[in-house]
Amino acid sequence: MKPWWPRLLLWGLLLLAVLTGLGAGPFPLSPVEVARLLLAGPGGEGDAAVVVWSLRLPRVLAGLLVGAALSSAGATYQAMFRNPLVSPDILGVSAGAGLGASLAILTGLSLLHVQALAFLGGLTAVGLVWMIAGWVRRHDPVLVLVLAGVAAGTLFSAGIALVKVLADPTVQLPAITFWLLGGLQTVATRDLVRAAPLVAAGLIPMFLLRWRVNLLTLADEEAAALGVNVPRLRFILIVSATLMSAAAVAIAGIVGWVGLLIPHAARLLVGPEFSRLLPASILLGAAFLVAADTLARNVAGIELPLGVLTAIVGAPAFLMLLARSDRAA
Repeated sequence: MKPWWPRLLLWGLLLLAVLTGLGAGPFPLSPVEVARLLLAGPGGEGDAAVVVWSLRLPRVLAGLLVGAALSSAGATYQAMFRNPLVSPDILGVSAGAGLGASLAILTGLSLLHVQALAFLGGLTAVGLVWMIAGWVRRHDPVLVLVLAGVAAGTLFSAGIALVKVLADPTVQLPAITFWLLGGLQTVATRDLVRAAPLVAAGLIPMFLLRWRVNLLTLADEEAAALGVNVPRLRFILIVSATLMSAAAVAIAGIVGWVGLLIPHAARLLVGPEFSRLLPASILLGAAFLVAADTLARNVAGIELPLGVLTAIVGAPAFLMLLARSDRAA
């Protein structure tokens, strides 16, 4: 019988994060007031209704979407690469998206075009990695993908550095830097409408194939002996995880550590079995990013970049992970 308390804990954390995110700020609201305003609908009158429905709710929904996308993509990559220290940007998604957004800002395009080029840049980076992996067939395909991802990420990061050199230091360079640090302050409802279908399109194949993902933790020969078409399954998962990651990065910028740490934390709660790990990662990642965004806009007099806060939390947690792995070895 599956233990019930991890699921209850995850849903409780998610609810707490949402209510706190909707209530915290210069215009504080209690959880009871937040619930009343949500039940009343978007047509409510008064400053409180405007704050909740127009200002805070889009950010909370964006946090839920981005957190769920990055954490589920991270869980999929870690299972596929048989390494719990793999993150969604292992194949260069973040670097490619960053270069696309930087080029859009450099050329003075609108926010919509910045998001579109960031999304296309992430897909281009992973497409390049997949092509390189297809050319090199004599080695372990997982290792080739990782090494090609490192090379592609370095190449696109160099492109970002070049764009920064060419950018106007008074307007364009601060905008590029701020975007690369990540944040949800510019996300509007229309952005969620565009990103949500892309995230759903990536998540659906993961759910449908969740029982087979466990077999990728075996050697390719063993998985094939059990009836799995390993190259096709790996291709579907890479496309799905990349689609979700690119959509998340396009609207939120580069938010690190979520896809690396959250699946590992979820694994400690529910175990490594992917059919349980995936929903746990989604819930925990969504709650974590909403909580991080709430801190980002309330912890100081100015809004902190979201990527900075996730790094502050992620780096110590990563060191704890290394120490725990060393003790287990």
